[in-house]
Amino acid sequence: MPHRMSAPQIIYGLSALADRYDILLCDIWGVIHNGREHFPAACDALIRFREHHGHVVLISNSPRVSSEVALQLDGLGVPRHAWSAMATSGDATRDLLRARAPGPVWTIGPPHESVIYDGLGLDFAGPQMAAFISLTGLENDDIETPEDYRERLKPAVARKLPLVCANPDRQVHKGSKLLWCAGGVAELYAEMGGGPVIMAGKPYAAIYDLALREAELLTGKPVERQRVLCIGDSAANDLGGANAQALDALFVAGGLHGEHVLNAAGGLDAAALTQLLASKGVHAAHAIPTLAW
Repeated sequence: MPHRMSAPQIIYGLSALADRYDILLCDIWGVIHNGREHFPAACDALIRFREHHGHVVLISNSPRVSSEVALQLDGLGVPRHAWSAMATSGDATRDLLRARAPGPVWTIGPPHESVIYDGLGLDFAGPQMAAFISLTGLENDDIETPEDYRERLKPAVARKLPLVCANPDRQVHKGSKLLWCAGGVAELYAEMGGGPVIMAGKPYAAIYDLALREAELLTGKPVERQRVLCIGDSAANDLGGANAQALDALFVAGGLHGEHVLNAAGGLDAAALTQLLASKGVHAAHAIPTLAW
């Protein structure tokens, strides 16, 4: 196993290291789909790992609960047998919201994400009367940026309301387009001097606790952490989270950061990769251009 602070081992197929691990904690968006279509080679790699090596727990910063994300994956053509279980930021956030019931809560996000509040016993209010904010995303991420929320946030900033953010991601690719996520708005709120920002998704501990509990349910025994591999394309969230948990990481370098680390032939530029990870203050045991077997 590579020293945790050494340069990543560059590989071109998961098969090169699959026998070292029993559990994969695999990111979704950017690794197995781009919001418009699934990546067949990535799905095939997960299927092969499940068939011969162990379990795959998908771990996502989606603000949706896992049952909804599963349906989204179905719609994108991701085979159900590519994964064993799932933990989402939405699942972990529900635990944070439940602990703050009845609130009241001021909610920010698109209507289709309001299911996260079902059954939690929360009351709802505007920023002048709420006890805290729940942020699931931008209301229209096709056209909005965090700056569109600056004026709306000012009353909550003045009251120093705590903000529960259901998706720490700042941006994701949807097809070839880069969209803003809840993490970008949460970052703006903090910069404006608002109250504490509480997050459950990657790179924070709550979602890893949830994912590892799912792994233990699958195996029926405590997880051997040295046999767990985290896979993701975000240096800050996927690698940062794995590092904080002292878990090995496989960096899918051609995802969110592809323009910075891929060469013209689609391979990895080792020097650019090292520079990127150093600039983010993170490290990875392994790196791969795109997930494949």
